[in-house]
This record gives sequence, C-alpha cells and structure tokens, in this order.
Amino acid sequence: MPLGFYLIMAAQFFSALADNVLLIVAISILRDMQAPSEYEPLLKTFFTVSYVVLAAFVGAFADSMPKWRVMFISNGIKIVGCAMMYFNVHPLLAYAVVGLGAAAYSPAKYGILTEYLPHRLLVVANGWIEGLTVAAIILGVVVGGLLIRPDIAASLLSMDLPLIDTGVDTVGEMAICFVAAFYVLAALFNLYIPDTGVDHRVLHRNPWYLLREFNHCLLLLWRDRLGQISLAVTTLFWGAGATLQFIVIKWSESALQLDLSKSSMLQGVVAVGVALGAVGAARMVTLRKAVRVIPLGIAMGIIVMAMNFVQHTWLAVPLLVVIGALSGFFVVPMNALLQHRGHILMGAGHSIAVQNFNENLSILAMTGVYFLMVRSEMSIYLVITLFGLFLSGSMFLVKLRHHANQRQRDDVIHLDDSAH
Repeated sequence: MPLGFYLIMAAQFFSALADNVLLIVAISILRDMQAPSEYEPLLKTFFTVSYVVLAAFVGAFADSMPKWRVMFISNGIKIVGCAMMYFNVHPLLAYAVVGLGAAAYSPAKYGILTEYLPHRLLVVANGWIEGLTVAAIILGVVVGGLLIRPDIAASLLSMDLPLIDTGVDTVGEMAICFVAAFYVLAALFNLYIPDTGVDHRVLHRNPWYLLREFNHCLLLLWRDRLGQISLAVTTLFWGAGATLQFIVIKWSESALQLDLSKSSMLQGVVAVGVALGAVGAARMVTLRKAVRVIPLGIAMGIIVMAMNFVQHTWLAVPLLVVIGALSGFFVVPMNALLQHRGHILMGAGHSIAVQNFNENLSILAMTGVYFLMVRSEMSIYLVITLFGLFLSGSMFLVKLRHHANQRQRDDVIHLDDSAH
C-alpha cells in the first residue's frame, strides 16, 4: 500500500476515536443532568439525522473538491460540536453538530479509497479501514470509560498548568478537551493526504437538481442486482450495530451489574471481535465471493439471543467477541462490493452518500424503536430476543432475494443462448 493510504487510515482512526469517546462522555453528561434514560439512544438519533437529511448534498460536496479538503472541513465542524458541549449546550444538540461533520466526512473517507486504489485492493483496504475504525471504537469506549471514572477523573482534574487557570473544572469539560485534541490530530493528518488526481465535478447550486440526482442514484443502486443485496446487508448491519451499542450497556447493567464505565468496556469487547472478523474477511474473501458471507448474518442474530442466558462476565466476553467477529466477517466484503458497484454506476462520493442515507435511516429507525421500548419499560431480555429474531429473519429474506436475482440472471442468459 502507498504512504497516502496510511495517512488516510491515521486520519480516519483519530476522527473515529474522538466520535466514540464523545458518545460515552455525552451519556455521562446526560446522567449527571439526570436526564431521562431514553435520551441515551437519542444521542445516536441526533448524530445520524444529518446523514439522512443531507444525503443528497454531502455526496455532491465530496465529489466537488479533493477528498482530503472535505475531510479537513468536516473535522472542523466536529470540533465546533465539541466546543458547544463544552460550553453547556445540550448534549443532544451538540452531538447533532458533530453528526453533521461526520455526515460530510463519510463520503470523502470511503470515496477516496475507490479513487486512490485499484478495485482488486478494495476488500483489503476495507478490511484495514473497518479494522482501524473498530480499533478506534474499542479504544474510544475504553478511553471514554476511563475518563469518567471518578478516581482517574479526579487525578486529571488536579493537574493544573503553572500560573494558568485552564477553566476546566468538571469531568465532562476535561473529557471534552481530550476529544477535541483527537479531532485536531485527525485534521492535521488530513492536510498531508495526497490529491488523487481525479477530476472533480463543479458543485451544482440548485438544491432541486441535487435532490433529483440523488434520487436517481438511489434508484440506480437499489435496482442493481448486486448493489441491492450489498446495500440491504450493510443497511441492516449498521442499524443493528448502533442499537447493539445501547443494548450491551443496558444488558450489562441488568444482567452483570456493571456501571457505565465497565459497560462501555464491554462495547469494546464486541469491537475486538469485529476487528478479528474484518481481518479474517480481508485475508479470506475476494470481491467476487462477497455474497457468500450472508449466512453469517443469520447466525449472528441467533447467537445474539444467547445473551439472555449469560449472567457472568467471564461468559459474556467470549460471547460478545463471537458476535463481533461474525458481524465483521460478513460486513467487510459486502461493504467493498457495494463501493465497487457504486463507483462503477455513479461515482465514489454519490454512491457513499446513497449508502450513508440507507444505513443511517436504518440507524434512526432501529434506535427509535429501541427508544420506544426503553420508554415503555420493556424487559431488556425481551428486547434482545426481538432484536435477534429481527436480524436473523431480515438476513434470511436478503438471502432469498439474492437467490431469486441469480435465477433471473440465469434465465436471461439461457434465453440469450436459445436466441442464438
């Protein structure tokens, strides 16, 4: 891999790291405010709403200038969101601004891979980027959990600069300063990412034109036989993954009697599994064979339901690693296939924007349903059962659809042969 690829990875790692530290910090701030418990999944809702609302525009924006510049601007927006939370703006609103930066960042970070690398390296590159993103999640939830631990927070707050009053007096303020430093570091790496030399489209100023263009791209990808399967899988995966983050916290507090700091560590355990699965997929699965991993999604939903029978941490850890490994192994090849099809059909930035729209609409829907479940005081064990059944059932329907597409393709080929 060329040096530029590793600079892209470094920028992505520190930006994702900051996102995940900030999620744990924001949950802690909500609890300090004594906000209702159902506000916690709403953090993810507010974060992802920009991906859906601005999907028609961020793809065109990402394709209108060098991707490194888009990533730099996006990190700047995230820093603004951090500053808002530091100055006591409600965490939901501040995290929504961070989500705005993330929505603009995503088409650039994935789009630059398809511009910078040959398609034969896309599965490997996706294994790297997903593996590093997951490493950022692991480290992010661990760092977030450590920063809010009373003993560590007290030690960090007692460290003052000589003759300078930093104005950092609370655990939340101190943690947010760390998050902002990670975003600044990511922005510095952005500045050194090389230009790919790809021609950029002039950003169209008519919003209705951009909406029509986005709608055309959306329909194009859903009508493509391979595009629709990979898009369905990744859409379900990211919605389920976002919901699972909050399920793990709630479940570990109920079943394992862990506090937020330790519960966030278990999120990191899932992420370890995802990293292992992502590395395995990068080594073992080619782009041509990507669709063969769909049954692992069915298995993942079944295994999730085993969480209901676990009441000890020593059993919870390997179970969560297995769940993470299955998800990482099946999503990385499907993600690479989706990027490849999207790049061929419509261009990198537009295809990633379509992908983000669908995936984050799924996150909004699934975390919204989870919010209603928590609000109705539904048992976490019933939530886990319904979640697992939905995941397995949905993946099974995707598998049936793929087989139907294959039969249609074979019929068309047969008819063409008969005509000749």
